[in-house]
Amino acid sequence: MLQALFEHGVRPDLVVGTSVGAINGALVAADPTPGAVRRLRGVWEELASAKVFAGSVLGRMSTLARTRTHLHPQEPLRRLLEDHLPVRTFAELPVPFQCVAASIERAAEHWFSEGPLVDAVLASCAVPGLLPPVELDGEHYLDGGLVHSIPVGRAVALGAGTIYVLHVGRVDRPLEPPTRPWDVATVAFEIARRHRFAGDLAALPPGVTVHVLPSGDVAPPGSANLRYRDFTGASARIDQAHAAARGYLDGAG
Repeated sequence: MLQALFEHGVRPDLVVGTSVGAINGALVAADPTPGAVRRLRGVWEELASAKVFAGSVLGRMSTLARTRTHLHPQEPLRRLLEDHLPVRTFAELPVPFQCVAASIERAAEHWFSEGPLVDAVLASCAVPGLLPPVELDGEHYLDGGLVHSIPVGRAVALGAGTIYVLHVGRVDRPLEPPTRPWDVATVAFEIARRHRFAGDLAALPPGVTVHVLPSGDVAPPGSANLRYRDFTGASARIDQAHAAARGYLDGAG
């Protein structure tokens, strides 16, 4: 999607991101040029070899038994971010960037816009059960998708007039009632995230335009991919999204 935007001459004035979007968004805000596309492709292709979610079943169960809260340590993802982000603080970013996390103590969203960049991104993508909560200044944070999965409203509040939504898929596919135990949580989460997104779109002020770029995802409606450790299809999904977003922007232009 990002490659298609650059090909159509679109450059960001502001970037906001949640969870995996915080990773992508930070890298784009750090390098708001076509070079960000190459850097991000490298990140997602490296996720498979960097073994961010590595470990045998026994190893993951050992981590869970020891911590009682999560399956994977935070350190591999931190190292990956530190290796690829060319800056260390929000203040060094050439484009304003914000990311959101869910505060456990306040049961509320918290937007990061200053201070250490990697800590904020880690807080935004601390998926419950997979990664540990991130403690910053005595407060603990979990994945921002719990409170604001597609932050169109935040972009509007910060003055955006034209917004491009680069989502990870699913939002453009209809939901179906769950038929398997592991589908229940997925469908429930999708309802929650889509409800707020739909509310943000319905409340758009006059003059604000939102483009929801297609992901090119060919998975059937209602399907859920629980293989969170498998990044082997990343390159193919990147190419699918590029083709779909390019086609959309050709028509929109």
